[in-house]
Amino acid sequence: MATYTPNFPGSNSIVEESWLDGRAKGQSEGKAEAVLHVLKARGIEISGSVRERVTECTDLEALETWLDRSLSVTRAEELFVGE
Repeated sequence: MATYTPNFPGSNSIVEESWLDGRAKGQSEGKAEAVLHVLKARGIEISGSVRERVTECTDLEALETWLDRSLSVTRAEELFVGE
């Protein structure tokens, strides 16, 4: 039985690109869930528009900023101040 051994990182293969895309998507989904979880745990109401904006975001840097802000905001909309 043959075994597939990927040649990445750095091989720029379709398999590597798919793997990296999936990894990035998983990271962004995890951070989005964390943002929403912190807000919920703090008893902060989360509107549908805030939930949608957070869950659809794929920018890890923005999600990290929102996660930091979720620890201190008093309203969920404050996550996006200055953006």
